[in-house]
Amino acid sequence: QVQLVESGGGSVQPGESLRLSCKASGNIFSVMGWYRQAPTKQRELVATIDTDSTTDYADAVKGRFTISRDRAKNTVLLQMNSLKPEETAVYYCYVRRIITEIEHWGQGTLVTVSS
Repeated sequence: QVQLVESGGGSVQPGESLRLSCKASGNIFSVMGWYRQAPTKQRELVATIDTDSTTDYADAVKGRFTISRDRAKNTVLLQMNSLKPEETAVYYCYVRRIITEIEHWGQGTLVTVSS
């Protein structure tokens, strides 16, 4: 059974930083990453990283967010710098199983950026 344990959300002021962490267990994953969903908006890609460390970022976060992966610990990290109020959202951990490509989502962690 796949389990995703997210941590690191919270409240910060504009321009500050946060780091999100997601530890996955129960399978081997080809892709790990983060999506977010702001109030009244659809869920959107933030960043993903695959098994050979190829990354994909939303244009809005390029240069400010960094995704990384610890394969030994099956953990994906998202370092978010220079956060903006419009990035207030629930951030969801995402993983895709190797071979079957079944996708799993975490329960979400709230990030609030406000002065």
